[in-house]
Amino acid sequence: MRKATIKRDTLETKIDLSINLDGNRNININTGIPFFDHMLTLFAFHGIFDLNIQANGDLTVDSHHTMEDVGIALGQAIYQALGDRLGINRYGLSYVPMDEALSRVVIDMSNRPYLVFNVSFKRASIGTMDTENVLEFFKSFINESRMNLHIENFYGDNDHHKVESIFKAFGRALKDALSINSSTITSTKGVL
Repeated sequence: MRKATIKRDTLETKIDLSINLDGNRNININTGIPFFDHMLTLFAFHGIFDLNIQANGDLTVDSHHTMEDVGIALGQAIYQALGDRLGINRYGLSYVPMDEALSRVVIDMSNRPYLVFNVSFKRASIGTMDTENVLEFFKSFINESRMNLHIENFYGDNDHHKVESIFKAFGRALKDALSINSSTITSTKGVL
């Protein structure tokens, strides 16, 4: 089974995270940031993952450390759960609308971290989540999962809708990239 459990314990955050890439949407998330919990739930639901995240961070400072460290732990868990990457599709693509907003997420499980993030926000925060930390979450995530991730919001007026379309597309694109479609490594190099 493609599963992993990560425990991250720092002076800023304490995180217990487990994921099953071949799950059934058993989702239990509590980061102390309600909107971020909602987005991670959407990610797991649309990716059809089992995801458990219990995070206790220094939210009296702000949401930065918690979102960054959840990104680190989630990236490590996905990297670990993939193992040798044998047979994975490797690439994933999803366009997702949310009312007036439309976003695209494209993934290459290349084992080379790179992030393109073409998204702008009008608001400084959505609930208690600072919008600038959406980028920080994805930066820390790709560094640990070692994936190539392109995120683009084409348009939208409502920042809630923009972020929601991104996280839904992220889940769907990742599920596609991680799906098994052969018995070989999807690279002419013979390794990912």
